[in-house]
Amino acid sequence: MWTLPEPMLAAPTPDPVLPAGWAAEIKFDGWRALLSWSQGNLVLRSRQGTPLAEAFPEVRAAAGQLPDRTALDGELIVWEGGRLAFERLQGRLQRRGPAAARLAEEWPAHFVAFDVLRLEGTDTTGWPYERRRAALEGLFAERGLSGTWALCPSTTEQSTVDDWLTNWTPVGIEGVVFKRLRSPYAPGARGWKKHKVRHTEDALVGAYTGPAAAPRTLLLGRYDTAGRLRYIGRTTTLPQTAGRTLAPLLTTAAAPHPWTGWTFSAGWGTRETLHVTLVAPELVVEVGVDVARDSGGRWRHAARWHRARPDVAPGEVPRFEE
Repeated sequence: MWTLPEPMLAAPTPDPVLPAGWAAEIKFDGWRALLSWSQGNLVLRSRQGTPLAEAFPEVRAAAGQLPDRTALDGELIVWEGGRLAFERLQGRLQRRGPAAARLAEEWPAHFVAFDVLRLEGTDTTGWPYERRRAALEGLFAERGLSGTWALCPSTTEQSTVDDWLTNWTPVGIEGVVFKRLRSPYAPGARGWKKHKVRHTEDALVGAYTGPAAAPRTLLLGRYDTAGRLRYIGRTTTLPQTAGRTLAPLLTTAAAPHPWTGWTFSAGWGTRETLHVTLVAPELVVEVGVDVARDSGGRWRHAARWHRARPDVAPGEVPRFEE
C-alpha cells in the first residue's frame, strides 16, 4: 500500500543568488503540509506527521477536484487584508467539528502546491524536479484547480527571484527555496536550499514569565549534544494577542524539568531574578536574533518574537553548539 513519504527538507543559505541548474520557488509564510487523496479518503498531515484533515474542512471539501490516488506537497496559508496571516493558522490545530468549520468560513486556508509525489497511482518521487514540476502544472491546467488550490510560482530567472525578494515580502513572503532541476524527491533529506529575507532562528520554550492566560516573555532553550536543555535567551515582551494565542500551546511541566531549581536573571547589571513557570520543552517558536553571544553561547540581546511553530518537531531545532 502506498503511503505518504517524509517531506524533503531545505538547508538555510544566506545567498539569494539562484545557482545554475536550479529553480526557485516562493517560500510562503504558512504551514508545510503533505496531502493524499485516494478512493474518497483525504490524508492531510503536517511536516512532523500531525493529522490536519479535521482541522481544515475547506481542504477536505475541495479534495474531490483532484484525480484519484494523487499526493501533493505544499503549504497551508491564510490571506487576510491583502497579506499572509500566519496567526490565523495557529489556532487551527486545536479546532474540530463546528469550530473548525467556523474558522474555515471566516479565514479559509489555501493549499499552495509545490510538488507532486503521486499522480493517478504513479509514484513520482523518483522523477527529476523539472519533470515533477511539469506534471504539477499539467494537473492544475487539466483540472482547472482554483479556489482552495494554488500553484506555487517557480522560476529559473534571477530577475524574478530579485523581484520576489524585493516587492513580494511586504505581503508576508518569507523568501525563496532553491531546488535542483535534475534532483528526485528525497524524503527526509535536506537537498533543497532556503533563503529567508529576515534572520530568524528556532528554539524551544522552557519557561515563561507572566500569567498563564497570556505569558509576558518566553525563556528559550536548545539541547546540546549531550542531551541537556541549555538556556539560550529570553524574548522581548510579547504582544498581548500573541501571548493569548500562545497560552493553549504550552503545557505545564511535569517533574523533573531540566531547569528545576534554576534561577534566571532579570537582565544585565541587576541582581533581580525572574519568577518563571516551567513548561514541557515541546513547543518550537521562531524569533529574530542578532549575532551577539555571551561567553557561554547565549544570545546577548533579547530575541524578538516572530511566531509559534507547532508544526515543527522539537528534534528539528538546531543544537546549542550550532
